[in-house]
Amino acid sequence: MNQKEQMFYEIGIVDFVVVELTEFLDTHPSNQEALEYFNHYSRIRNQMVEEFSRKYFPITANYARCDNEWTWGSAPLPWEGGC
Repeated sequence: MNQKEQMFYEIGIVDFVVVELTEFLDTHPSNQEALEYFNHYSRIRNQMVEEFSRKYFPITANYARCDNEWTWGSAPLPWEGGC
């Protein structure tokens, strides 16, 4: 597994944690420990996605660079080996 694949894999893991915490907080909105975990892992995810987007290609449109060129469509598609 190369560095790009490793980073993408690790983002997937942290993203899973954030989604699970979101679902838990939907039913336990005042759970302070879960809120702290959610905030912590959301920050980590955002940092990881930002770094990945800078190095390779944007994972979401929010991270597309638009200085000189729109980069949102620059990622390889799944059938091109993008996943």
